[in-house]
Parts: sequence; structure tokens; C-alpha cells
Amino acid sequence: MPITLTNLVLHDIRFPTSKSLDGSDAMNAAPDYSAAYLRINTSDPTLHGDSFIFTIGRGNEIQIQAIKILATKIVGFEIEYAFKNIGAIAKELSGDSQLRWLGADKGVFHMGAGAVLNALWDIFAKSRGVPLWKLLASMSPEELVAAIDFRYITDALTADEALAILRKAVPHRAANEALLLKEGVLAYTTTPGWLGYDDEKMLRLTQEAIDSGFGLVKYKCGKSLEDDRRRLTKIRDLVGPDFPIAIDANQVWDVEVAIEWINTLKEFNLHWVEEPTHPDDVIGHARIAAAIAPTRVATGEHASSRIIFKQLLQGNAIKVMQIDATRVAGVNENLANILLAAKFGVPVCPHAGGVGLCEIVQHLAMFDAVAVTGHHFNRVVEFVDHLHEHFLEPANIVNGAYRPPRRSGASSEMVAQSIQEFEFPHGTYWSSPAGISHARASRMNTAEKNQRNGARG
Repeated sequence: MPITLTNLVLHDIRFPTSKSLDGSDAMNAAPDYSAAYLRINTSDPTLHGDSFIFTIGRGNEIQIQAIKILATKIVGFEIEYAFKNIGAIAKELSGDSQLRWLGADKGVFHMGAGAVLNALWDIFAKSRGVPLWKLLASMSPEELVAAIDFRYITDALTADEALAILRKAVPHRAANEALLLKEGVLAYTTTPGWLGYDDEKMLRLTQEAIDSGFGLVKYKCGKSLEDDRRRLTKIRDLVGPDFPIAIDANQVWDVEVAIEWINTLKEFNLHWVEEPTHPDDVIGHARIAAAIAPTRVATGEHASSRIIFKQLLQGNAIKVMQIDATRVAGVNENLANILLAAKFGVPVCPHAGGVGLCEIVQHLAMFDAVAVTGHHFNRVVEFVDHLHEHFLEPANIVNGAYRPPRRSGASSEMVAQSIQEFEFPHGTYWSSPAGISHARASRMNTAEKNQRNGARG
């Protein structure tokens, strides 16, 4: 009897990471890492699909509502029907004209579509008893292309071009998979680099990262040029002149400021500079890239869609593409992003960290390594050592590389106890004195900031 999608369960999960300044940077001073969490149940009580959208606290409840509105569209579908028609389903979720009016291919509804699609892919992989990377890498080029919406990108990548890229890799899939199982995919770490950490903690964590086998470490920057120079000087004193280090401005600079700031730091031999300006400013990124060369520009965690990535590639504005597992419309749109990057010869180095982003995005990088561009040293996947214990299959890093997940699905399922503890506002943590105090302080800090900004106006 066919298995059908039956009902939805949604959870507002928030972790109080701002207490330890984990995740702190020049734009986001005190994030509470959060997940708008979706479970799609099926008529088989042993099978369900899990996914989430990563947020940093307030607004998570809005993302939950967007997911709920969209997910109701697929209730009642048979699983195999959904698999065979996943491209059409993706277009329907992103193309609802009334919802699209609130933000065409971007924003909470576009990300909500991604949550629904990612949950479906989790079900597809679980129903076949394989991890998501294996499912994707086993699909035919024709099946993969059928899952992609090529609207608005055919001036950069056509369906025929995508088929050619995928077909070229087919004879190498078995060898690429064997190498993946043996060595994994390379990782880099941002764990030492949060802006709120003092120098002692930053340097201690840097040494620990190097000792653990990471070959690239990234640091937050952009709040103070003097402070950036001081921190980078200490880092270079520790790691030497040639060890790869990158910096991440998290969008805080105007274009001219970015150019001047980055060029002032050239002596530190930066591997790349990440998010130097607003994520939608393609022309600005192109100007920065030309002005700071040979220092490379990397961006993508806030790129809202394949259309933004298309323009960044067409404008020679990035040398590193950083796809995110939950920013765009799910696996489907990230297939398009990976193939766009392959067409333009730009390495995909996924953004991760947050809540569960490492767990999900590793599958996309592994699919790329097996079935698109193969193994190469230009691909590195971000790793941040926070909150992995809340997932049934935490990301596994060995000697600075992601080891491929073996459990079926997309590695997106959270531990039930973690949901019970950190569901906002009634989970056991948030209803405890510590949680109530933290939530109250967060609201007060926001109100005080708004009051100050109003007084300035």
C-alpha cells in the first residue's frame, strides 16, 4: 500500500548561545541560535521527514508560520508521487503568487519552501534506507535536472548544460564515492573566531583547531580596524605567515569602506574575505573583488536564491561560493547553485555552523564531490563545534575532514529530549528561572536599543 504524507508537527527551538557569545560577530552581537523545526509524518508510523530553518532568535515564530502555511500544500501526497514530481512541487511552493508577493524568491516564505522540500528529501532518503548524499549521487542526471527550476537562470545555465555537467561525472561516481568513504571532504573551522571571544580563548581554540587537523581557520572582523589588526597580528604570531586564515565581515561594510579596510589588512595574507558588504549588492561585490585582488571574495550564506548566485558568478564577483542548506528553497535550489558554480569553475565551500547546518550541508558537499565536480582541494566545508549533540547523527570530523554520514536521511532529525528542553517558550529550559531571566534580558536589551535609536532620530 502506498505511503502518504499525513500531518505536520512544528517546534520553535531556541538555544541561549548569546550567554557565551557563541556566534557573535560585527553584525550579530548576541545571537540565540534557533531552529524553526518541521516534522512531516506519514502513514507509516516508522517514517517521517525532519527539517528546519536556522534563525538567530526573535522572528523564529514568524518562520514557523510560513512553514506551516506552505507545508499544508503537500499533506495527502503519496511519497513516490512526490519523489517523481519534486521539481513541480518545488515550483508550486515557491511560485504561489499571493505568497510570492511578499518576496519573490527570497524571505521567510522562500526559506519556508526550503524547509518543506528538505523534509521531503529526508523522507525520500529514509524510505530508501540511504543517507541523502548517497541518494542524490545515485540519481540519474535526468532525474536531478528535473528537480531544478531553471527559471531566471537560463542565460547562465540551461538544462542541457546541466545535463552535460552531470553526465560527464557519471563514469567517475564509483571512484569518487570510494574516495569519499575513505577520506571524507575537507573542513575548515570558525570555532576560534567569534568576535566576542577574548584573545586568550581565540588563540587557545586556534591551536586546538590546528592540532585537530584543520587546514584553514576563519575569524570574524569588521567592528574596529585597529582591533582587527591586533587580533590578526596575534594569530599570525601563533600560526606563522603561511597557514591559511580567512576573515568574515558579516555584511557590515559599505563598498568603499570594504575596499579600504581589506587592502589595509593585506599584509596578513588572507585566504579569503567573506561577506564584505550587503548580500544583494552584486555590483558592489564585483567592485570589491576587482579592487582587493588577489585576495578572494567569498559569500553566499545570505544569498537568497539561485538568481543572486547567477549574478555573482556572471559578474566575476566571487571566487568562493558559500551555499547554505536553509537559506534558499531547499535541496532543489542548491542543486541549481552547485551546477551554476560548476559551469563557472568556482568552488562551492558551504556555509555551516548555526543549529544543524553542518549536519545538513555536508550532504550537498558530498554530492558535489561524488557526482558533479569530484574531489579537489579548493572545496572546504565550514565547521563550528556548537550544538551537534542535539542531533541523532552529529557531524563527524576526523583529521579536519567531514566523514560521510551512514544513517539514512538528511541528518536533520533532532533528539527528542532537546526539543522538549529548548522549545520556546515552554520547554524545560525556557520555563526555568535561568531561561525566563535570559528571555527577559533579551527583550529588555532590544527595547533599550530601540529607545536609543528613536531618541537619535
